[in-house]
Amino acid sequence: MAIDRIEAGTRMSRAVIHNQTAYLCGQVPKDETADISGQTATTLEKVEQLLAQIGSSKSQILSVTIYVADMADFAGMNAVWDAWVEPGQAPARACVEAKMARSELLVEMSVIAAV
Repeated sequence: MAIDRIEAGTRMSRAVIHNQTAYLCGQVPKDETADISGQTATTLEKVEQLLAQIGSSKSQILSVTIYVADMADFAGMNAVWDAWVEPGQAPARACVEAKMARSELLVEMSVIAAV
């Protein structure tokens, strides 16, 4: 049983692949100073880049858990998300309000995808 750990560190790996399924570590925005729309967009950019690095793509996402710091930002996050998801390729998804590791973070995404 092969388990591939991508960019493994002491605390976590950026991605773990097992049985052609990839589990990405929580992805946070590139620009933590942006509003929810900007943070969501740059988080999705990072998701897409990591998926490409491991031989997958956004059309192969199986499930996403989205954490938002404040549910008041739910509509703003969804506007960016809805424009990003490929038609007919929406994954299973959950969205919850959560206290973030740093106060600047407004969104974080945990992704599972087929490889």
